Amino acid sequence: MSLGTVLLVEDDGAIRRGVGDALRFNGYTVHEAPDGRAGLDLCLSVDADLVLLDIMMPKMNGMEVLTELRKARPSMPVIFLTARGEEADRVRGLRLGADDYVVKPFGVEELLARVEAVLRRSAERPSLTPTLEIAGRTIDFERREARLADGSVHTLSEREAEVLQFLAANRGRAVSREELLQKVWGFDPRGTHTRTVDMTVARLREHLGDDPSEPGVIRTVRGKGYMLAQAGDP
Repeated sequence: MSLGTVLLVEDDGAIRRGVGDALRFNGYTVHEAPDGRAGLDLCLSVDADLVLLDIMMPKMNGMEVLTELRKARPSMPVIFLTARGEEADRVRGLRLGADDYVVKPFGVEELLARVEAVLRRSAERPSLTPTLEIAGRTIDFERREARLADGSVHTLSEREAEVLQFLAANRGRAVSREELLQKVWGFDPRGTHTRTVDMTVARLREHLGDDPSEPGVIRTVRGKGYMLAQAGDP
């Protein structure tokens, strides 16, 4: 029985074969594409659970593929495979809606762990009310959209929506970064030093039009973590 269907879009033949073989050996069904255009066509035609997407590819790069994919399948989990280690490239990919990234060269065990974590989060996503009204914003969790008071609409990545859902489910208390790493990312926070949570919250605040210097929607509780504003809060 397959653990899930993975679409692998990678122009390097050796990497594509190696990653594909490792995924199949570990129980996944894999479909492959050798360039961005073929990858987008594959993503739009195959019902899959996850996309592994290279960034530097011919015909269309990974950023372009993800931009088009999000228009048609906003909830499709995507992990970037990238040789680019610069923070700016990682941040851009996450802002476009990627759920995670793995920097080349990577080990098979690390990649499999990332795949398992993203699929687990997708399967265990909290079942909450489909919409959230907060401080003049309307969040549609099914469409993963945030509509602001000025009428603008912002698309949330799956991870961003999950963080917002978790904060909403725990409204009225501060949620620590460690708890978010464990419950949303599926990571063991012990001994982990990462700014992933802070980066995700920063992107959420941007989507929600929340003033980063004095956030009123997702508040920072010094020494404790993050808290979602409650009804009636100023």
